[in-house]
Amino acid sequence: MSDATGLALGIDIGGSGIKGAPVDLVTGRLATDRLRIDTPQPSTPEAVVDVITTIVDTFADQIGPGGAIGVTIPGVVMHGVVQTAANIDPAWKGCPMEEILEQRLQRDIVVVNDADAAGVGELHYGAAKGHKGLVIMTTLGTGIGSAVIHDGVLVPNSEYGHLELDGHDAESRAAASIKKREGLSWEEYAKRLSRYYQHLEFITWPDLFVIGGGVSKKPEKFLPLIECRTPLVAATLANEAGIIGAAKLATDAQLVRGRHTA
Repeated sequence: MSDATGLALGIDIGGSGIKGAPVDLVTGRLATDRLRIDTPQPSTPEAVVDVITTIVDTFADQIGPGGAIGVTIPGVVMHGVVQTAANIDPAWKGCPMEEILEQRLQRDIVVVNDADAAGVGELHYGAAKGHKGLVIMTTLGTGIGSAVIHDGVLVPNSEYGHLELDGHDAESRAAASIKKREGLSWEEYAKRLSRYYQHLEFITWPDLFVIGGGVSKKPEKFLPLIECRTPLVAATLANEAGIIGAAKLATDAQLVRGRHTA
């Protein structure tokens, strides 16, 4: 659970910046301005852990000694170990990140995939709040991240950005970076997205798609142009979704551990 302060700390690791802030989990809002530090280059685990330590030290007083801390990583995470490194430094593959952070910080840490964290944030405080059934969030950026949530429960590490789509890795056709790289118009990009979401809904049959990432700031440009059966909405928490979702997941994990040890 969050400490007596009522706050939990979320830290979101991105390709260009590492961002963190205490989160008020009643309102789902950042309790203070977030701290952003440039992602070190190369972004090895050792270098990134140094930045995470700085962020935790900065907000230690706000969250208290027992405050929950959640950290996102752009890769698959199984039992605290990073399994993939598609868009991050290869040294992360196989890194026992939770164990390293807990030894360094002497605190309980939860490490989670960044898209999963964003999806949890949107479910509890953003565009998907109140929705039942199967909600799938996709983040359109350098690649495509995904989060699968059924009746409020996260099913982690879906990696739907790597589905095979017309003989290609899906994110190589429909990520936001591809729109920029190939100079696609919004109409052309929407056709790519339509094909992607039609394929995704065919194999998952969700009740709602939430579209996040940088493009979610301009939903009017492409959302009405996407053709698929499933309702689509734009994410609303913007760059704070990962921080908020990580803090929420860390707090939930603390509650579970507390019940098991009580």
